[in-house]
Amino acid sequence: MKHIVNVILLIVAATVTIAFWLNRIDLLPIQASAEGVPIDWLFTRHIYVIAFLFALILVFMLYSVVVFRRKPDDTGDGEFMHGNTTLEIIWTVVPLVTVLYFSYLGAITLADITSPVENELVVEVNSKKWSWSFTYPETGVSSTDLNLPLNRTVLLKLTSIDVIHSFWVPEFRVKQDAVPGMVKVLRITPTRLGTYKTRCAELCGLSHAYMLGNVNVMEPAEFEQWLNQQQQELTAAETAPAERGAKVAELQGCLACHSLDGSQLVGPSWQGIYGSEHTLADGTTVKVDEAYLHQSIVDPNSQLVAGFPPNLMPATYKALSEEDISALLAFIKSLGSEK
Repeated sequence: MKHIVNVILLIVAATVTIAFWLNRIDLLPIQASAEGVPIDWLFTRHIYVIAFLFALILVFMLYSVVVFRRKPDDTGDGEFMHGNTTLEIIWTVVPLVTVLYFSYLGAITLADITSPVENELVVEVNSKKWSWSFTYPETGVSSTDLNLPLNRTVLLKLTSIDVIHSFWVPEFRVKQDAVPGMVKVLRITPTRLGTYKTRCAELCGLSHAYMLGNVNVMEPAEFEQWLNQQQQELTAAETAPAERGAKVAELQGCLACHSLDGSQLVGPSWQGIYGSEHTLADGTTVKVDEAYLHQSIVDPNSQLVAGFPPNLMPATYKALSEEDISALLAFIKSLGSEK
């Protein structure tokens, strides 16, 4: 009986110590969404169970090694034991009940954070290697930043034009895959003002680690003001090809691979590229004019610049409208040219 009491006391002490230590090391970033409340609650319960199980195993193992170790003069065999039916039932039923209990908690938490609510703000999320773009279908506004009003549930409709990506904002506690040919949904209710980073949580190629975007949570009045300003800029850009091209380049993710300052990224810089001569992979030279740029957009592998591997630029840009391509060309030309 003495050993049982000792073990129980040690398990309790070890559980409290481990749980306290795990809660002190900030395993999670700040909580910034309503969906994070039940998720963090469930996460904390997991921490307590993990602390108990670790303490249970550690205490039994160390206590047995220290207290019941063989004495130097003990050469006999240990007591034979056929089994303990009661103990075997306990360590089968208790883990089963624990797993079922946490499965139930997980199911009701998932139902809670995915249930639709009234007055949701719909945002279409388009992912590609290696950038995000966000469209607000009610207004036609698109942006590379995800701007959200405080305390309003947002319905994200995610898709991808190339490979599987995964939308993840750690402070919101939720994430969802973006799958080509499918529309997946995710609900977020921001509860904390600030700027956060959206990350891709699915390995998607060369620049996966740099597939970042800003998520700006703002007051509802400030959000409406931003929407109105974007609508005005959208109207103005329709009459200015270079400005429209800059917007197309931003939303289509072109600037993730092509710099505007002469530095080399995944692809050639656009600064001063128009009118210059480049050596192609086959050794020939070509002058960068509208025809070459158009061909490079719709068929990226047809005339590769030397030093750049094939199949990096997605072949999906052939789906761009001629108006968007013309605007892109106007924007590239506006960045300077070599005479």
